[in-house]
Amino acid sequence: TDSTYGNVYRCVVTDSKGNTETSNEAIMDKFGITKQPENYSGAVGDKVTFSIYAPNAETVTLSGDINARGVQFVKAENGVWSATLPNVNPGNYRYSFVVDGVNTFDPKGGEIQGETRAIVKVQPTGNEFFAMKNVPHGAIAQRYYFSKTLNQMRRMHVWTPAGYEKSADRLPVLYLVHGGGDTDNSWPGVGAAGFILDNLLAEGKIVPMVVVMPNGSIDTPSGNVHDEVPIFADDMITSIMPYVEENYRVLTDPDHTAMAGLSMGGMETMETVTYHPERFKYMIVLSSSYAPGNTEKYEMERSHLKQLTQQLNNYKMVLFTQGGPEDIAYNNCKETLKLYDEAGIKYEFSEAPGGHSWHTWRNNLHDFAPRLFK
Repeated sequence: TDSTYGNVYRCVVTDSKGNTETSNEAIMDKFGITKQPENYSGAVGDKVTFSIYAPNAETVTLSGDINARGVQFVKAENGVWSATLPNVNPGNYRYSFVVDGVNTFDPKGGEIQGETRAIVKVQPTGNEFFAMKNVPHGAIAQRYYFSKTLNQMRRMHVWTPAGYEKSADRLPVLYLVHGGGDTDNSWPGVGAAGFILDNLLAEGKIVPMVVVMPNGSIDTPSGNVHDEVPIFADDMITSIMPYVEENYRVLTDPDHTAMAGLSMGGMETMETVTYHPERFKYMIVLSSSYAPGNTEKYEMERSHLKQLTQQLNNYKMVLFTQGGPEDIAYNNCKETLKLYDEAGIKYEFSEAPGGHSWHTWRNNLHDFAPRLFK
């Protein structure tokens, strides 16, 4: 079994006399292969057990979104290492094992995120706002476009609502950007954006819209996240938005165009919107700020924002959110908002416990999406 790509292969053994054997059990016995014991990671209620077969390992720990500090893996006689985490908050969590210091993909993980980390879903009731429910579901497509900015092919994910294929209506569009270190896989994967939007639409809480989730990560010579921001903003305007407008039935006026992003994606959202304010009427910044510690950038934005007061005050939404004081972007965001205050730009600010995490950002999407385009 190829657990990474989900392909299953049948083995056939032929001996020197031409006899064949196709039984997995017989083949394993013939070659002295020991069958691995059952070991699956998964959640029951709010309790999550992580297991991996590593009979020769000396140590196993856990890495990823879930807080596993202090959790000890125990090795059973059959070579399976396991650890159980109680009282895990509902959500989707990316994870991988660290086996003797080596980051290791869960070979039996039920779902994959960008083909590098598995996802465990903690859904005690099955009625969580991000759960897959028995409602009409939209489609999430992987689309490739040519980036004029980067002179290369790039990828985005696009969610279209249930019934889009049979409709002739033009819809508003939300551009939704992930954070640093992630890709366009993140919002539809660990972010559960498709299920959140499906559920909201089925409940009549959002208007039908197209949601574009581009890849905000860009390789730069410096490797500095801040250097990616202006490059992505240019790509948004010159390539991503034109591609969407040419290939999807979307409304292109600013009243029906919104942009939101988290962490690095929040920087990219501010960069794109404030340097092209005529293209949007909604700016949503999640757990983000201007480049922390970059005095030159702050001074440049202080001057720039003062030129945008009238335009941004005519926006339908300028929203900043944080995952409470424990959010690593919290203090930097407060410094950024001082620049908006100095410029006389009106905005909303909200915070809720959750830190700099997908728990916070899934809730953010669930909260602000119903307010768009109304």
